[in-house]
Amino acid sequence: MGYSMTGYGRGEADSEFKKIIIEIKSVNHRYNDIIIKMPKKLFRFEDKMKSLIKKSVHRGRVEVYITLEETKGDDCVIAPNFKVLDQYYAALNEIKEKYSIEKSVDLHLMAKYPDAIKVEYKEEDEELIWELVHGSLTDALTSLVEMRKIEGEKLIVDIKERLDVLRKTLILIEENGEEIIKRYHVKMKDRIKELLEDKVELDEQRLAHEVAFFADKTNITEEIVRLRSHLEQFENIMSGNGQIGRKLDFLTQEVNREVNTIGSKSPDFDISNHVIELKSELEKIREQIQNIE
Repeated sequence: MGYSMTGYGRGEADSEFKKIIIEIKSVNHRYNDIIIKMPKKLFRFEDKMKSLIKKSVHRGRVEVYITLEETKGDDCVIAPNFKVLDQYYAALNEIKEKYSIEKSVDLHLMAKYPDAIKVEYKEEDEELIWELVHGSLTDALTSLVEMRKIEGEKLIVDIKERLDVLRKTLILIEENGEEIIKRYHVKMKDRIKELLEDKVELDEQRLAHEVAFFADKTNITEEIVRLRSHLEQFENIMSGNGQIGRKLDFLTQEVNREVNTIGSKSPDFDISNHVIELKSELEKIREQIQNIE
């Protein structure tokens, strides 16, 4: 079973004062490339997040977008700094008496002085924040993997259909290969008779030798046997678990090599056309494999 490298997932988790939304999208990539875009407050969790992602996604470019929503004022306590205010109040009253100022000391005047009001930030519960990140990331990964699985199943079905086309084309090539020798024998015999004009007796043994040499030179049996073996390996790999993309990619190269050999060894026009069909289907298979993890 193969997984596509293309997918999307979303997850969210919240508490009384915080909400974390995570969106993940993945596309095909040769390696496992993870990019996380998040608020600075969450930088300390980057390694843990990447480790969690790698357990679910083994290959592909993964882009993670994290949004942190916070209720304003939940992370701090604002309170009057009476130790400072008492000193300001005493100093202001002393100035008032000394200079006979009638205006009273009011709240507006007291509140504007430095350090009159203190702001104390709460220490954030790191464990709670990680629980929110972990929860939303897990949900996003679950939906991402599910989409990649569905897409992967579709790719496997398409590849299997194309493998059937390859097998049927191989049968046609094999049948044509057997006919080539017979046609060559007749053609050589007619050509020699035409050149000799029946003046010299035809050397059947020499003709047989030439035909055998031609048959050996154009024999594609080994290539066909190896191709069928490769196609069977395709099926076995696709039926297995784990990362199969690189294995299939390597096998595709081997199949292509055998197909090229058949094309170069065979002088037959029909076989050449079948080879073109093989290469066309094989290229489509290769493109599909590029999306498999």
